[in-house]
Amino acid sequence: MNLKRTAGALAAAALALATIPAHAEGRLRIAEQYGVTYLLLNIAQDQKLIEKHGRQQGLDIKVEWTQISGGPAANDALLSGAVDVVGAGVGPLLTIWDRTTGKQNVKGVASLGNFPYYLVSANPKVKSLADFTEKDRIGLPAVGVSVQARILQMAVAKQWGDKDFTRLDKLTQTLPHPDAAAAVIAGGTEINAHFGNSPFQEQELAQNPNARVVLNSYDVLGGPSSSTVLYATEKFRNDNPKTYRAFTAALADAAKYATANPEGAADTYLRVTKSNVDRALLLKILKNPQVQFKVAPQNTYPLAQFLHRVGVLKNQPATWRDYFFDDPVIGQGG
Repeated sequence: MNLKRTAGALAAAALALATIPAHAEGRLRIAEQYGVTYLLLNIAQDQKLIEKHGRQQGLDIKVEWTQISGGPAANDALLSGAVDVVGAGVGPLLTIWDRTTGKQNVKGVASLGNFPYYLVSANPKVKSLADFTEKDRIGLPAVGVSVQARILQMAVAKQWGDKDFTRLDKLTQTLPHPDAAAAVIAGGTEINAHFGNSPFQEQELAQNPNARVVLNSYDVLGGPSSSTVLYATEKFRNDNPKTYRAFTAALADAAKYATANPEGAADTYLRVTKSNVDRALLLKILKNPQVQFKVAPQNTYPLAQFLHRVGVLKNQPATWRDYFFDDPVIGQGG
């Protein structure tokens, strides 16, 4: 036996194996939730923008889409390896970033734009947070941890102090946005308020004469803010650089399309989601000056500061860049 030749062959084989990625690029599994805040994903899916940018890099990307409800479910899906990228509010992103720092290192990929969240009540007696009583129930995606729940806690802390930031948590109930909206519109159930998103909050205001806005998320956060974000593990980003670049480039294209063509964006949303929302109402939402299609995160840091201050986050981010991956596409965020 030629030991030198055998050793050389083994070394070559080992080197070849070392250069093979853990899994081949070209597969992207995305989990989204309900609402117009996911419009950029709807556009990317409808126009096959991820596949387009993949081909430009010589990659045939197979994209798989799934829908879930609530930040905890999104985080569980990501950490279990069931999906590669999830969409949820800034609150769930901060939670999973904090818990995985030094381990899976989950961080934000991009924003899906700035949308105001409304806390809508159908109780005529409720005109402010102070008017909620034990008889009221507020539907939201996930009690205590969804971005709506966290913004509610932040608003409560501003009114009653940080020590009482969970004061209204006992009135909240976990419900998918479509179910909470149906309850508020129909009336007659224990759910008489909903901290939701578009188009559900606008449907409530249009279809229930008693419905009113009690709280606007922009007022709590101090201005336009990223409502929904996308995030992934560090391993997925490192193992799939071309797929990752194709995804972020597709999001940037989708944002440009939505900004320039709200009519087409509205039709895309109706086609992809099979939603029964009134088209005129949908266009009104997309043309709202408070709605901005930007992939760069905006004004997310105030919530991060609050959550660390009240002890929800163990790790204190110095800036928004601590919980977002560095990527030219998202540029100057916040």
